[in-house]
Amino acid sequence: MVKSGTIILNTAARFLMPLQLLFSVFLLLRGHDEPGGGFIAGLVAAGAFTLYLFAFGVSATKEVLRMVDPRDLIGVGLLLGMVSVVPAWFMGQPFLTAQWWTVPVIDFKASTPLIFDIGVYFAVLGSVTGMVMTLMEVDKDEP
Repeated sequence: MVKSGTIILNTAARFLMPLQLLFSVFLLLRGHDEPGGGFIAGLVAAGAFTLYLFAFGVSATKEVLRMVDPRDLIGVGLLLGMVSVVPAWFMGQPFLTAQWWTVPVIDFKASTPLIFDIGVYFAVLGSVTGMVMTLMEVDKDEP
């Protein structure tokens, strides 16, 4: 069983978790124009929650996630992935054709590939976090 509670790990987890989550958002938003994207961003975010899990345990990590179950993140991710293919149909274009929109106030280019990447981000984050939390709970129950 992994023993949590060391001072160095607790301090590192409190300092690094917000930085890792911020970096994962950077990778997510950068990915639809340059290398990066939803998969690697989801892995970085899952790494942040895993570090917190090793430092403070399963119950503290569930409190950080509040009411969001990792399985719900997987479902939302898959739903966003499926929704990202629909706008091309409404525009009369072939299936899976990328659509781009400019948000005028902040001059941001939103797109269906970005929606798909966000879906992949949630699916990867939910699956990796769920697996690690389940393994930690099983490890805790064994003698």
